[in-house]
Amino acid sequence: MIGQKTINAFFTPVAKKRSSSDAWEKGAEACNGETTPVKKTKLSEDEQITPVVSPPLSPEQVERIQKNKAAALQKLAARYVPEGFGESWRQELNTEFSKPYFIKLYAFVAEERKRYTVYPPPHQVFTWTQMSDIRDVKVVILGQDPYHGPGQAHGLCFSVQKPVPPPPSLENMYKELGKDIEGFVHPRHGDLTGWAKQGVLLLNAVLTVRAHNANSHKDRGWEQFTDAVVSWLNKNLDGVVFMLWGAYAQKKGCSIDRKRHHVLQTVHPSPLSAHRGFFGCRHFSKTNSFLQDLGKEPIDWKAL
Repeated sequence: MIGQKTINAFFTPVAKKRSSSDAWEKGAEACNGETTPVKKTKLSEDEQITPVVSPPLSPEQVERIQKNKAAALQKLAARYVPEGFGESWRQELNTEFSKPYFIKLYAFVAEERKRYTVYPPPHQVFTWTQMSDIRDVKVVILGQDPYHGPGQAHGLCFSVQKPVPPPPSLENMYKELGKDIEGFVHPRHGDLTGWAKQGVLLLNAVLTVRAHNANSHKDRGWEQFTDAVVSWLNKNLDGVVFMLWGAYAQKKGCSIDRKRHHVLQTVHPSPLSAHRGFFGCRHFSKTNSFLQDLGKEPIDWKAL
């Protein structure tokens, strides 16, 4: 049972804090040995302080403030540069890192890694930025979600690390390559790093996933980030070939400037749809024809 004194303490009014003027007056009384209060003096209108009104900022001052703000944002963004992010890509995309959605996204992924196994590991989430300079991208292949099995995902869509066997969709890509590209031989592995180093961007829309739980990191912010990547490429490069396989990739690439870039569309290479248009699409040879017409080096699809 709570004592009476304790209960009363909850209802005892808090002593009013003395103002600085009250404290000064009490001190003055103590010094004078007086018990009567010191008389307060009211300031005349002439003696009262007039608030200072700042003049409007000049255009030069506004510009300087904006430059300082931009510099501060860049410093803030530098704090959130993810592990393993390629330098040329960072220079063009670092403003994304300080945006609220990305900070929230990264906090979510960090929390997921504490509780579950998440693929790919942190240093491989951005493998696609390590393979070539951002301005050297020639081809973009869009995927949806990383593979969610052990040892598979390593930051390149459709690609798996050795010695993991190629998944079914990649096997169908190899089948099409065998018919489309003269001399192509199945490489007996699924690592597409050889393409990425030639300027083939293998980009998933979502860059992380919880183990054995497909699409578990969907709608957490990765889509907004990878949209920013596609948008940058669309606006700043010319003559890029975009391979959009399946409805999801085609929707993500709907804003690509068709007059500025080449867009190749067909169904996804998944076993569920490959026979409805992927086989026979000849996207790999068509890509090289487009690149050669623009005076660019074609992709050596056999270099795996």
